[in-house]
Amino acid sequence: MTRPVVTILGTGAWGTALALVLCRKGIGVRMRAHEPAIADELQAERQNVNFLPGFLFPPELQVMYDMDAALDGDGPVVLAVPSTVVRSVLRNVAAARVGGRDWIIATKGLEEGTGLRMSEVVAESLPAAMTTVLAGPSLAREVAEGLPTTVLAASSDEGRATRVRDLFHDASFRVYTNTDVTGVELGTGLKNVIALAAGISDGMGLGSNARGAILTRGLAEIMRLGLALGARRETFLGLAGVGDLVTTCSSPLSRNRTLGEKIGRGTPIAEALASMTQVAEGVPTTRSAVRLSRQRGIEMPIAEQVHRVLFEGVDPRGALRALMMRPPRTEEEEG
Repeated sequence: MTRPVVTILGTGAWGTALALVLCRKGIGVRMRAHEPAIADELQAERQNVNFLPGFLFPPELQVMYDMDAALDGDGPVVLAVPSTVVRSVLRNVAAARVGGRDWIIATKGLEEGTGLRMSEVVAESLPAAMTTVLAGPSLAREVAEGLPTTVLAASSDEGRATRVRDLFHDASFRVYTNTDVTGVELGTGLKNVIALAAGISDGMGLGSNARGAILTRGLAEIMRLGLALGARRETFLGLAGVGDLVTTCSSPLSRNRTLGEKIGRGTPIAEALASMTQVAEGVPTTRSAVRLSRQRGIEMPIAEQVHRVLFEGVDPRGALRALMMRPPRTEEEEG
C-alpha cells in the first residue's frame, strides 16, 4: 500500500528535522516555504543551509512554494511555522484542502495577543481540521542526526493520536500518545519562558544552584497555570513537562536558553534578538503567559521577571534581586 505524501508547512530547523525523520522511513514529504526564493534555494541546495546545515535532502523530500500544490492529496499536514505567523499561514489554506486528513501541530507557544494555544488557533482558523499535537524534548539538530528522541502525540481522540504516533515512530524517534492536549501544549510552550530565565542566569554566571532552582520553581509556575486552565498534573511530570524543561534549559542547542545567556552577559536585548537566525518562541510566549497569569490570578514570579527584563527595561540583576527578596514562604505555599 502506497503511503500518502506528508506536507510540512514551514522550512525552519524543526520542520526540516521532522521531514528527515519521515524520509528515513521512506515516506514522501513536501515542505512548503513561505517565499518562492526560499523554496528555489532549498530545492537547489538540497539542504537547509540557513537553519539546519549539513543534512542533505533525500529524494523523497521536495520543497515548493505553491500552497495548493503542497497540499494536494489527502495526506497528513504538519504545521511547523513560528507561533507568530500560524494564523496568517492558515488563511492561505483553501477550505477544500482541510477535511479528511490529520493536521499535526509541531509549533510550540501561545499566540501573542489572544494567549491561545496553537490547537485553539487552528480550531478557529480551520474548524474542519483534525488536530494532533507533536511535542516533547526534541532539539532539531539531534533529531536530524538520528540521536534517540522521545516525544508525544497528543489528541483528545486516541485513534488520531495513534495514527500520528505510527506515522513518525521509528528506532530513533519514539512516540507516546497522550490525551491531555492542554497540558502538553502548555508544558512545551511555557518551558521556553523558563529557558530564557535559565539562560539569563547562566549568562550572569550564577551557577548550578541557581539553575536548579529556576527549573524547579519554573516547573511549579507552569503547573499552577496549567492546572488552572484544565491540564492534568501528571502531564507536567512527563515528557511535555520535566522532560522538555530540562532539555531546553540545559542544552546549548536551545535557542531560548542561548538568547537568555546573551542577555545575561550584557548584550542589549535588541542586539541579542537580531543575532538569532530563528524565532525564540519564549519571547512572545512570555508576554502571553504573563497576561494569562494576571487574568487568572496565578503567581508566576519567574515569568514576571523575565517579562520585566524583556519588555520593561529592567536589568537582569534587578530582576534577580526582586525574585530573591520575595517574602519567605513554605514550599507548599508556593505550589
